[in-house]
Amino acid sequence: MPEELYEIETEVPGNTVEEFLRMERMPHIWCPGCGIGTSVNCFAHALETSGLDLQKVSVVSGIGCTGRVAGYVNLDSFHTTHGRAIPFATGLKLANPNLKVVVYSGDGDLTAIGGNHFIHACRRNLDMTVILINNFTYGMTGGQVAPTTPLTATATTTPYGNFEQSFNLPYLAESCGAVYVARWTTYHVRHLTKAIKEALAKKGFSFIEVLSPCPTLYSRRNKIGDGLDQMIYYQESSEIKHGADTKTVGLDFQGKIVVGKFVDIERPTYLDAMNDYYSKRLGDKFVHYNG
Repeated sequence: MPEELYEIETEVPGNTVEEFLRMERMPHIWCPGCGIGTSVNCFAHALETSGLDLQKVSVVSGIGCTGRVAGYVNLDSFHTTHGRAIPFATGLKLANPNLKVVVYSGDGDLTAIGGNHFIHACRRNLDMTVILINNFTYGMTGGQVAPTTPLTATATTTPYGNFEQSFNLPYLAESCGAVYVARWTTYHVRHLTKAIKEALAKKGFSFIEVLSPCPTLYSRRNKIGDGLDQMIYYQESSEIKHGADTKTVGLDFQGKIVVGKFVDIERPTYLDAMNDYYSKRLGDKFVHYNG
């Protein structure tokens, strides 16, 4: 038998995602079974096919497990103070409108201490993409109850169950004025990648909620298994309903999950509205603001 038949391919194809990451900072801090790394992989693949100039892409994160994304992506990135990712990103975008600004943070950071900034950024239709990783808890600081913790779920600060109604984040985003709203889980990697690519191409405030396991604190405390168990739950319990009424997509504790692209509309961004107003008022005297 010819000797070449016994030759084994030894070269491993390069991972195209690596060019989007600061590999010198690996290994990352995320726990086994956490879905944040999966979401970053989807983000990198979306960037890879987006056609964007990566020299003009900036990532802003707040504090928390997801906030570490800013330190791992090989882009201009900013790890800001707790709850202030969106106002920081707002200043970045208004100072240089040519940038594609992405806010990448967690449910606690963006909708608790950062909640007021979130609703007003939607209202203003600021031109940015917000990727919110929802693991239903404060994963980095001890597993406290969050604005997204489902009813009856336990946390370190609600050991007998949570009895505060959780946010329906797609409904919150739409009702406040977001022009693109979607929800996926870290099981739906192809759908999530496509959604991120669409959100990056969208002009205005685009929002993606990504449901992700937190096996170390949320899942363990609620006795719902490890990261793999949560993936099976996402697979079996998710229903894709594009265009669903966001009022109806609220989440229960381990209940059905409605995923899909819910909102995709057009309306003037904050800068477009400002430029249009002053150009009509001042005519030739007005210099169109592009940074």
